[in-house]
Amino acid sequence: MTTIRLIAIAVLLLFCTGALAQRRGAAPAAKKLYCWNQDGHRTCGDTLPPGATDLARTEISASSGLHTGEIGRALTAEERAAAAAAAQQAEAEAAAEAARRRRDLAMVGSYATEDDLRRAYGERISLLDDALKASLLGEANLRRSLVSLLDQASGLELSGKPVPAATVANLRNQHAELLKQQRILAQQRADRASLDGELADAITRYRTLKHPEGVAPAATPTPAALPGG
Repeated sequence: MTTIRLIAIAVLLLFCTGALAQRRGAAPAAKKLYCWNQDGHRTCGDTLPPGATDLARTEISASSGLHTGEIGRALTAEERAAAAAAAQQAEAEAAAEAARRRRDLAMVGSYATEDDLRRAYGERISLLDDALKASLLGEANLRRSLVSLLDQASGLELSGKPVPAATVANLRNQHAELLKQQRILAQQRADRASLDGELADAITRYRTLKHPEGVAPAATPTPAALPGG
C-alpha cells in the first residue's frame, strides 16, 4: 500500500470519528406539544397546522408533560391599531407629565415665596382685566351707535321716506362689529376664568413642592370678581 493511500485512509478515519463525536455530544432539541381550541374543540399535537398558528395555545414539554408557556392569539388589525394608539397616548401623557414636572421645578426655583408667585399672576390678571374693561367700553359704544342708527332708520320709515342704502349698509356693519366685539368679550371672560383656575392649581403645586411636609402659609384671599361679569 502506497504512502498516499495510507494518508487518505487516516484522514477519512479522523473525519468519521469527529462527526460521530459531534452527533453523540449534541443535545437533542426539546420537543413540544401544543394544545389549542379550534371550532369549539380542544386539539393537541406536536406541530401547529397553518390554521392554528394565530390561535391562543398552550405549550407542553413532551418529555415532562409540564406546561412551558401560554401564547395568546394574534391580534386583529383593529386591535393592533388600538394598541398602537393607546401606546402613543400613554407616551404623550408621560411626556406631558415630564414637561409639567419641569415647569413646576422651574416655578419653585423662580419664586422664593408664594406671595411672589401670586404677584406674578396678579400682573397677568391686571392686564387681562384692563383688556376686559376696554372691550366692555367698546361694546357699549357700539350698542349706542347701533341704537342711534336704528332710531334714524325707524324715523325715516315712519315718515314714509326711504332709508338710504348707506344707512342700511352702516347698520349691517355696526351689527357685525357688535357681534365681533361680543365674541372677543366671551373669549376674554373665558381666559380670565381660566387664569384664576391656573393660579389656584399653581399655588397647590407650589405648596406641595415647597412644603412637602404639608405645612404651608395661610392662604391669600382669592382674586376679585371679573369686571363686567
